[in-house]
Amino acid sequence: MEQEDYLQSLLPKATKQVERLEEYAKEQGVPIMEPLGIHFLMQIIRMQNPDRILEIGTAIGYSALRMIEASPTSEIVTIERDRERYDEALKNVAEADADHRIHILYGDALEMKEEVVKKAPFDLLFIDAAKGKYEEFFHLYEPLLSEGGVIISDNVLFKGYVADDTEASKRMAKIAKKIRQFNEWLTSHPDYHTTIIPIGDGVAITKKK
Repeated sequence: MEQEDYLQSLLPKATKQVERLEEYAKEQGVPIMEPLGIHFLMQIIRMQNPDRILEIGTAIGYSALRMIEASPTSEIVTIERDRERYDEALKNVAEADADHRIHILYGDALEMKEEVVKKAPFDLLFIDAAKGKYEEFFHLYEPLLSEGGVIISDNVLFKGYVADDTEASKRMAKIAKKIRQFNEWLTSHPDYHTTIIPIGDGVAITKKK
């Protein structure tokens, strides 16, 4: 048994809705956090106990639902630009009776600050959207964090291509290059402490100094 398989064998059994969402994502090719990554995020949220969370990239609502599972008192604002995924997320959140705590906005996150600022400040910012725009998302929404707020960025190792893109397609190599630039910018930024954890597809944890 490989190390990752062993760690996954220790994870608690998922609810039927979580299993259904994971199966749907697999069948439809919807990117969601890998099991170890989502449980790591949930543990950070338990420790941080945020009142408000801002998520960039809703997809089908999977991570938002897992986050409120970890913190039953949290409120989440989440943004999705794909209409089909937005509609699916609305349905999934309603089925979980969580639409009073998860507020899904439809649109491009780079154009939504005027709407999002009405819900600020946020105690945690979770970035999991267009990989080539992470730095733009960071610049736009970091100012809305409360004092002591935390930023979580997913997919920062991007299938291993960030470290070595020799086997990547041209498109994947281009995305990996942008993420690599983001990682270098973030980890060397004088105003932030950042650690990258090689769990799931790579998770960066950032806090302002």
